[in-house]
Amino acid sequence: MALRPYIVGNWKMNGNRAMLAEARAIDRGAQRYRSVQVALAPPFPLLALLHDEVSAIGVGAQDCHAAAKGAHTGDVSAPMLDDIGADFVIVGHSERRRDHGETDAIVRAKAEAALAVDLGVIICVGETLEQRDAGHAEAVVEAQVDASLPCGEGAAAAVAIGNLSVAYEPVWAIGTGRVAAVEDVINMHAAIRARLVAMFGDAGGKVRILYGGSVNGENASVLMEAPGVGGALVGGASLTADAFLPIVAAAAADED
Repeated sequence: MALRPYIVGNWKMNGNRAMLAEARAIDRGAQRYRSVQVALAPPFPLLALLHDEVSAIGVGAQDCHAAAKGAHTGDVSAPMLDDIGADFVIVGHSERRRDHGETDAIVRAKAEAALAVDLGVIICVGETLEQRDAGHAEAVVEAQVDASLPCGEGAAAAVAIGNLSVAYEPVWAIGTGRVAAVEDVINMHAAIRARLVAMFGDAGGKVRILYGGSVNGENASVLMEAPGVGGALVGGASLTADAFLPIVAAAAADED
């Protein structure tokens, strides 16, 4: 059975308790689009609060540590996220890779830690503008997929139940207002798909590959209709119900 389109809002380092009203509005709106899986990833301080405010959408974290516990000041572990009711975690976002020096190996270790406590995982990959202009975009992203995704029985089990997703986010399109050309999105998703099938066999053909990078209500329909696009990882447009729900509606329309 095909998995539902997956629309995930990444609030990044934005939000306060007053914004729980937006989360409630998104939750109410999502109930009209049952053919779409909708989720939000707020900052850590809001995660448990937001979880208690919604019922129709998933709630996840923007990162986790690879260790289950220990002397890691300022970090949050996957078991802690599971304990407060998180459904999933995003790992390997380009802002984490850039700002915190996260390597593919670190991203893989975090994903493995999350899968060990049955959290869903969204693993982000994407090239810089310099890499694309040099003609290396696909090679860079394929290498990230190979080195960032976990392998073994835990990963295979997560793939089988739809608990592992990949988000393709060209670094140059994140928060810039620029969106990759649809043809480029299709080609990159096909390249990622080939790596997933190589890793997981036929099950890799069913892994949802999300597109991220300045997704909004105006361009969502075209992106969601593109072959191989299984959803979207949305940044700024996920901060309000008015901006986010049209993206959910676009994913639902593509299923009709």
